[in-house]
Amino acid sequence: MRTVDLKVKEVAFGGKGVARDNGKAVFIPFTIAGERVSAKIVREKTQLAEAELVDLVEASPHRVQPPCPYFGRCGGCSYQHTNYEHQLAIKFRQVRDVLRRIGKLADVPMRPIIPSPSSYHYRNRITVHAQDGVVGFFRRESHRLIDIESCQISCDEINRQLAELRAQPVRDGHYTLRAESGPRVFSQTNDAVARALRDLIDRLVPRNQELLIDAYCGAGFFSKALLGKCERVIGIDWDKFAIEAARENATEKESYIAGNVDVELERLLHANAVEAAVSAVDPGNLRVRTRAPTPKTTLILDPPATGLSLTVRKTIVDLAPATLIYVSCNPATLARDLRELGDKFKIESVTPLDMFPQTAEIEAVASASCR
Repeated sequence: MRTVDLKVKEVAFGGKGVARDNGKAVFIPFTIAGERVSAKIVREKTQLAEAELVDLVEASPHRVQPPCPYFGRCGGCSYQHTNYEHQLAIKFRQVRDVLRRIGKLADVPMRPIIPSPSSYHYRNRITVHAQDGVVGFFRRESHRLIDIESCQISCDEINRQLAELRAQPVRDGHYTLRAESGPRVFSQTNDAVARALRDLIDRLVPRNQELLIDAYCGAGFFSKALLGKCERVIGIDWDKFAIEAARENATEKESYIAGNVDVELERLLHANAVEAAVSAVDPGNLRVRTRAPTPKTTLILDPPATGLSLTVRKTIVDLAPATLIYVSCNPATLARDLRELGDKFKIESVTPLDMFPQTAEIEAVASASCR
């Protein structure tokens, strides 16, 4: 293993600084653009290398002292060495750049990143692991555990539950700690940014919509907040427990479907297009145009990190809703999907949100209108 002196040029997705050694990209964790460092090469391939920080030769003015004693060893956080304002700037640039590189969006209509009101103590849910008396998280780039007494990015209630768990004999396994009781369905782990996300979507959805389709709807976090803007709401999710939770307090205008989004979305969009065609048909012309425009239909998409399947992308293009809102936890798959949808939709805005401060994760919302 050799040690090299390098200057960090940028910070890549995942939080690692990127430098160049004889033209080869070298990835160095816990470094900041502009820093000069001494680093030890630990893995090397033809096109790139992985290195570990040995010494800071010239530190960035954005560098701060991490408050967590486990930072650098625990695999959860990537940015505690960077002040929060600069974390936001890094994430904004990463979203913009990936949309340009993968999405081929030369002039990205970016809006300012929405920060988290609290950059620590914001998580309302964590999963810890127990093995051979050790209770904690996985070590960085490892499946070995590191013993954790408390987590700096988790709220006080979570840390109280963690202390209780650690105070008793614990069987090997996985334990999810939650700040609030309720249905065991997917929900965002940062309450304040989740509310900001919902408010953003409320502003993006036009008024007087005839139909709102909420794909990957969970328990209806978005659709239930938008009931005043539409005549009908249809939510789709594969998680039957989430759908049951959504149905519990549903109004007459709400319908929730437990099923495969690929299948159900195609069926719903096609049925809606047929309905629009029938309502608009000329009484003197008995032909029904099965792909009529749907000017008052909004589609919200909140897929997993893998993004939209080919089937869903094709369905959206073939039977385009007037308004499209895409919530993404993976800017790379968001960029890919927006590129595929670009011929049919005009991107109106992209807004990053910092749902997970101190980590490399980024949330983003894209809004688009049918061309």
